[in-house]
Amino acid sequence: MRSYLLRISFLFLMLVQLSWAGGKDQTDTHEFQLSNGLKLIVREDHRAPTVAHMVWYRAGSMDEINGRTGVAHVLEHMMFKGTDKVKSGEFSRLVAAVGGRENAFTSRDYTAYFQQVEKSKLDEVIKLEADRMSNLNFDDAEFLKEIQVVMEERRLRTEDNPSSLLNESLMATAYMSSPYRHPVVGWMNDLQNMKASDARDWYRAWYKPNNATVVITGDVDAKKVLAIVEKYYGAVAAQELPARKPQVEPTQKGMKQVQVKAAADSAQLAMAWKVPRLEPGKLDDPEPYALELLTAVLDGYDNARLNRVLVKQEKVVNDVGVGYDMVSRGPELFLISATMAKGKTVSQAEASIRKALDELKQKGILESELKRIKVRILSDQIYKRDSIFGQAMEIGSTEMAGFSWKDIDYMLERMQTITPEQVQAVAKKYLIDEGLTIAVLDPQARKAVGKEGQ
Repeated sequence: MRSYLLRISFLFLMLVQLSWAGGKDQTDTHEFQLSNGLKLIVREDHRAPTVAHMVWYRAGSMDEINGRTGVAHVLEHMMFKGTDKVKSGEFSRLVAAVGGRENAFTSRDYTAYFQQVEKSKLDEVIKLEADRMSNLNFDDAEFLKEIQVVMEERRLRTEDNPSSLLNESLMATAYMSSPYRHPVVGWMNDLQNMKASDARDWYRAWYKPNNATVVITGDVDAKKVLAIVEKYYGAVAAQELPARKPQVEPTQKGMKQVQVKAAADSAQLAMAWKVPRLEPGKLDDPEPYALELLTAVLDGYDNARLNRVLVKQEKVVNDVGVGYDMVSRGPELFLISATMAKGKTVSQAEASIRKALDELKQKGILESELKRIKVRILSDQIYKRDSIFGQAMEIGSTEMAGFSWKDIDYMLERMQTITPEQVQAVAKKYLIDEGLTIAVLDPQARKAVGKEGQ
């Protein structure tokens, strides 16, 4: 079975390389710029009679200011509260009525809204989305109800979740000036003091066609889609956007540590190093690609190095994960996180992680090991492109980071050129204590729920 899967992976590798050489995705994808500044990207994929429609606003939590953290996410909620033409709560009902699904999400870098429908219903969801781009209308009473929902979301997902609390403290400690130090959901005190006018101001500032990218993928004709988009989105006037001031993260000059005490069953450890990201205009910089591959070497498959050593052999942790985002608007971290096994300590886990990293720094990695990882990356890419929605996500998130969808295939090609020596070099250069932040979860006993005082 393993050799069969390996043969299939190499077949995928050849197919992807051939499709790159032929530029298939390039010819199936069309980009337009409306006179009001809105960018439209259409990818034709006629394998099924469905279509994904997404609108991406380049405004996320990193664009917020102190005292108003969480407002980007709050506005995402308020976008479903109606316009002059569509009553509160009707947006979702109307999409469901045509057999579609819809949702929205906020990140550090952007806020996005999507619908996935049968192709003949595209006109209807474009009309709905374009309407709320310029005609959102909610009253203070609706806001007061929804801000309670957001605060409860923060309680459930962060304050009652020890892993989320640890990550929140890690980010706030690792970053000094970057707005990435704030949680996307916002600090509770900011949510408690937020007003409806804060959400309205955010909407008026950022929700403009010249700050938006519309991505449509699926069984469509690009020219027909352009006509529909111009009809609805084209009617929205462009406006001047707020100035975005650079907030460059200062160079870290020594190791940082933070401890979080929270009710939990096991101790947790997070180790985060400051590392570079890929920057627009610098697509040939090898270091971000090497860091991406280093992530996979350590945690890219079941028998990757950290899982094999820490979980299977030494049994010091129950699970271990590695994270790095090569493409983003702000500064990046290379993160290793783990949950302790019963009877094991954070110190033991940290020592095992450092030992595994030191071995990689000293001995490097084999060409065969890196080749297997590259094949996996390409195979994953093919599976992702089988999804209409996955294609729209990939295009939109890449555009929001300041790149073009046209860069995606080049990035993948460039990753294929990275050598084992380059992966070893970034581990040596960046996984050092000078740029390290360590966060430790000290588990506390959970409070018993009893009948005292009754």
